[in-house]
Amino acid sequence: MDGVKVKGKMKPGFERILTSEALGFVAGLEREFGLRRRQLLEARVERQKAFDSGKLPDFLTETRNIREGDWKAGSIPTDLLDRRVEITGPSDSRKMVVNALNSGAQSYMTDFEDSAAPTWDSMIGGQINLMDYWAGQLGFVDNATGKTYDVVGKPATLIARPRGWHLEEAHIEVDGRPLSGALADFGFYFFHNHARQKTLGTGPYFYLAKMESHLEARLWNDVFLWAQKAVGVPLGTIKSTALIETLPAAFEMHEILFELREHIVGLNCGRWDYIFSYIKKLGKDPRFLLPDRAQIVMGKSFLNAYSLLLIKTCHERGAFAMGGMAAQIPVKGDGELNAAAFERVRADKQREVNNGHDGTWVAHPDLVPVAMEVFGKLEGVNQLARLRQDVHMTQADLLEPHQGTRTEEGLRECCRVAVQYIEAWLGGRGAVPLYNLMEDAATAEISRALVWQWVRHEVVLSNGKTVTPAMFRETLDDEMRILRQTLGGARWDDGHFERAIKLFAEMVIAPEFRDFLTLPAYEFLVDQGG
Repeated sequence: MDGVKVKGKMKPGFERILTSEALGFVAGLEREFGLRRRQLLEARVERQKAFDSGKLPDFLTETRNIREGDWKAGSIPTDLLDRRVEITGPSDSRKMVVNALNSGAQSYMTDFEDSAAPTWDSMIGGQINLMDYWAGQLGFVDNATGKTYDVVGKPATLIARPRGWHLEEAHIEVDGRPLSGALADFGFYFFHNHARQKTLGTGPYFYLAKMESHLEARLWNDVFLWAQKAVGVPLGTIKSTALIETLPAAFEMHEILFELREHIVGLNCGRWDYIFSYIKKLGKDPRFLLPDRAQIVMGKSFLNAYSLLLIKTCHERGAFAMGGMAAQIPVKGDGELNAAAFERVRADKQREVNNGHDGTWVAHPDLVPVAMEVFGKLEGVNQLARLRQDVHMTQADLLEPHQGTRTEEGLRECCRVAVQYIEAWLGGRGAVPLYNLMEDAATAEISRALVWQWVRHEVVLSNGKTVTPAMFRETLDDEMRILRQTLGGARWDDGHFERAIKLFAEMVIAPEFRDFLTLPAYEFLVDQGG
């Protein structure tokens, strides 16, 4: 096809996704919207320069009429009215997709973003899995165990999450440039499945990740309009939920809903990326130093303020206010620890219900009943009628830093988690169980950003030690020595630990904060043929 080059290796089944018609569709998206995407990414850089110079995020004066206007988001499809519990996970594992659909959750966010390492095989393999699901052909037999997996009963409503605007798909070029990862994921999924979804009484539903402004939401809306027109389906066929997981976006929630009003049904508190974004945007200002990662909890300070404002904003506009992720996973072999983990999930979900959220996220099928135990007590299937007019949040509320201690153990934990996650990501895994939590790119980014902030400001820890670059390096080396002993030399030598350590250390010591650790890590994946 003129101007379109597939650089990734063709494997059995890939031709089903990479048809000439589908490639023409995504190439059309790239040609229409690629320049705007790049310009919006440049606008992020300029905005960050202002933050670095001391300007603080705030509500926009030029969009005040939207915040104060009388308008509502569009209609909500029947199969999205009940989203009390949503399970999330990558799309590239056929077994995980089946188990999530069968989990008993009302919805399933299948992920091409933070819980997926964007190898060529994973991205196209995930598209094949979802295409097979809509065709009724997802079932399979596990050759290792002989166990049969298939979707049964009433499966969860499927919502796909494309990559964020910042990521590219290096394995497909359009007119000499890499294709946008977001447009690739959205385009292939929508093109191949929208017709079958209609016959089954559902539709193309999407989660939109990491937007930083209403202008980025406007871009998504224009993409939806173009795509619907191109395949001949009515306006509003596509429905989306936007994750509010960046600090600037929290000040533009009304505007994001307004831009997508014909194609949006709600917002979601993407809490882990939000913490990461808070540090990234304000990290050079010592007034916004944060404590240990474990002390940055949802019920306090800027996290509490933004979640309450999200609920008020969404319900005022007739849209869902979805709660955040419970990262806990079952603790096998230790009943006491397992019970404690489940109790933390239960308490977190109770807080969300009390505040007015309409639903929540879990990372493991065993946690679906725990979350449903709480959200199942609602009088209806959502809380859209709770307007929370008692909530009044100012700029200061949304920027209030969490108070707490900064400890050496907190520093060491960040080093352990970040390196092990990066190592797994370089090996093609985007969702990694570590220390009884399901870590993804967002939680690894918190670890990286927090240490960068402590090093930059040379914070004094609770034991009196100062976090200098040299102290950080010494601590990292010590933790990696212990980790190597724990894992064993063979596991260490067969993995990507040395490269992960180098990448983590370089990004922590760098004087300027690099936007995403996945950007240089993706370069490695591509170089390795991934």
